[in-house]
Amino acid sequence: MPLWTEWWVWMSAALVLATIEVLVPSFVSLGFALGAAMVGLLLIFGVSASGLALTLAVFAVLSLISYLLMRKFFALPTGQVKIWHKDVND
Repeated sequence: MPLWTEWWVWMSAALVLATIEVLVPSFVSLGFALGAAMVGLLLIFGVSASGLALTLAVFAVLSLISYLLMRKFFALPTGQVKIWHKDVND
């Protein structure tokens, strides 16, 4: 049985990527971590891809979706500028 079909490999990769996210906060590796965790959950529930290429494609799509959702919900609001009416030195 190939290693990429084991759920614990994907969960371990998710843990490593989440640790990297803590060390270098950028939301990029967190998206990959969530993608790896979702692939691991799919493998736990018995959903498996037929080969490495399809498994990596599923991982890439799930990572992209999780990154875009995090960017939508956790991003700073755009278009809001702080306007100072009073100077600190006055």
